[in-house]
Amino acid sequence: MSDSGFTMQTFLIGTLEVFSFILIVLLGGLLIAVIVTYIYDVTQTKTAIRRNYPVIGHFRYFFEHLGEFFRQYFFAMDREELPFNRAQRAWVYRAGKDLPNTVAFGSTRDIRRPGSILFVNCPFPTLGEDAVPPGYITIGESCRNPYTTDSLFNISGMSYGALSKPAVLALSMGAQKAGCWINTGEGGVSPYHLEGGAAIVFQIGTAKNGVRDMAGNLSDEKLQEVSSLSQVKMFEIKLSQGAKPGKGGILPGKKVTREIAAIRGIAVGEDAISPNRHTDVRCNNDLMDMIKRVRDVTGKPVGFKTVIGGPQWLDGLFADINKRGLDYAPDFITLDGSDGGTGAAPMPLIDAVGLSLRESLYVLVDKLNAHGLRERVKVIASGKLITPADIAWALCVGADFVTLARGFMFALGCIQALQCNKNSCPTGITTHDPNLQKGLVPEVKAERVANYVGHLVHEVGVIAHSCGAKSPRELRRHHARIVTADGPSVGLDERFPPIQSIKPEVTI
Repeated sequence: MSDSGFTMQTFLIGTLEVFSFILIVLLGGLLIAVIVTYIYDVTQTKTAIRRNYPVIGHFRYFFEHLGEFFRQYFFAMDREELPFNRAQRAWVYRAGKDLPNTVAFGSTRDIRRPGSILFVNCPFPTLGEDAVPPGYITIGESCRNPYTTDSLFNISGMSYGALSKPAVLALSMGAQKAGCWINTGEGGVSPYHLEGGAAIVFQIGTAKNGVRDMAGNLSDEKLQEVSSLSQVKMFEIKLSQGAKPGKGGILPGKKVTREIAAIRGIAVGEDAISPNRHTDVRCNNDLMDMIKRVRDVTGKPVGFKTVIGGPQWLDGLFADINKRGLDYAPDFITLDGSDGGTGAAPMPLIDAVGLSLRESLYVLVDKLNAHGLRERVKVIASGKLITPADIAWALCVGADFVTLARGFMFALGCIQALQCNKNSCPTGITTHDPNLQKGLVPEVKAERVANYVGHLVHEVGVIAHSCGAKSPRELRRHHARIVTADGPSVGLDERFPPIQSIKPEVTI
């Protein structure tokens, strides 16, 4: 045998010996791990499954976790899944990538289900050359610095902390490209909100992050500091949000970095749990006082965000506003539905408290009209509205604007992994793990945010033109119908007759 043949044979034998040794070590390690797990399982007393079925009992939890993803991708039908089904997510994904959103062979939506909204197509729809863009609306006309915008769709409150740095930056950059505003959420305004260049709505949460003094009270000095930022156009006092009406924001301590703590004025690494309500707002008069105070200090429009549980409170609030004068009226009301849900929330609240937007939006618009405040107070609808049909419905009911949260998360690449509160978001949107954040490139995702807005504007316009309206802002209740439990549909204007606005006797 030649020297080269002998050398090759020796090399192969040596390699096999190394691999054999590695395999033996691995198998030995695995055997030791199984033995240790077995002993631990049979001696622990917390879990019956693992005590009765040591080792293999762990697979139960593994498959339970995998089940979320298997149901999403393999077993659930296109229109079955909650909170958002595959058809909804697919529409947003394609819109964000600026791909055609046409489908073939008919809809997979069951239009016979009670509550389904159908739009009333006109026999003589609006021609393209006759269509007009959404008109401008001024919020806070009586303020020193009112805000005028033609943006129908805007980014709802999602704070820096709940979202990652690249996610906030991508949203702000995308909003600037699309010409819409971005709401800071209750975490205060961060450098990344400002860096993107978009118009900003500053949300004052119950913890007053970003505008609080050392004792946690609302600070006029901090309000002035924030209002001096030219990008900050409005202030929104958050009373409640759809995910958890009656409970404050929850930011797990593992997401409270040094930077986030500095922006909010809270402790590093500790759970940031906001109070259930503003401690200084106990009644309608306190709320009106806070609205007037913030407006007087900042000179900018001030409104509030809430979920409502019924019409009685609105009657009382609007009557009090008319009694005290329009100086105490909000410039806008952001109405969230109980089906909202970007924030971490206790299941009883997210499942069973508050009215859905599909019910409460009619109530708010009609109560404003009944008390003669509709022209004074603009209405912003928020809560699980992510597709053109959702938004067209809200405009028909009477909303002036729509804000979206989870729709924009899908535009960023969210896969509905349901890991938002665990700092383990696989797409980098709601995590502060640098290894996961690196997958989200702000410049790329900003384009998708802008594309998403562009497709919403276009396709809501398509619905409006089909109904014979020249612009989405011309949509009214008679342009849509709702399927009843008996089967036939009825016009929204028949099912929910609009109340004509009255001229109230108020103190100016």
